[in-house]
Amino acid sequence: MPDEKVRFQMRISPETDQKVAAAMKLTNSQSKNEFVENALIFYCGYLSAKNSDDFLPPALVATMRGTVQDSENRIARLLFKMAVELSMMMNVLAVGLEINADDLDRLRGQCVRDVKKSNGSITFKDTVAFQNGR
Repeated sequence: MPDEKVRFQMRISPETDQKVAAAMKLTNSQSKNEFVENALIFYCGYLSAKNSDDFLPPALVATMRGTVQDSENRIARLLFKMAVELSMMMNVLAVGLEINADDLDRLRGQCVRDVKKSNGSITFKDTVAFQNGR
């Protein structure tokens, strides 16, 4: 039953009571009971942090989700554009260079090892040094 309540007695200092009275005006709480219950729900949500909707205002949650989604979309668009440019570059190189399949497979294996070893931080300078046998 939604109207059923459990009696919960507590004692607070006069200073805390004054803070509650002042904060009640900010939250539009109709009673101290309503204020304390909302505060307890907030605090429990804060402690468990399993559902941010319990203690973060819905507008903030929606804004955060929107910001993350916008960032994901922007990154996806940029990665797509980069892939197109890379494909164009590879096609231009493939037309001008004669590389056999075995050499290409060995190069792919070397590149995979390099990327794994450097966590994706490959510089052109490092690649030139590798190609020149340094």
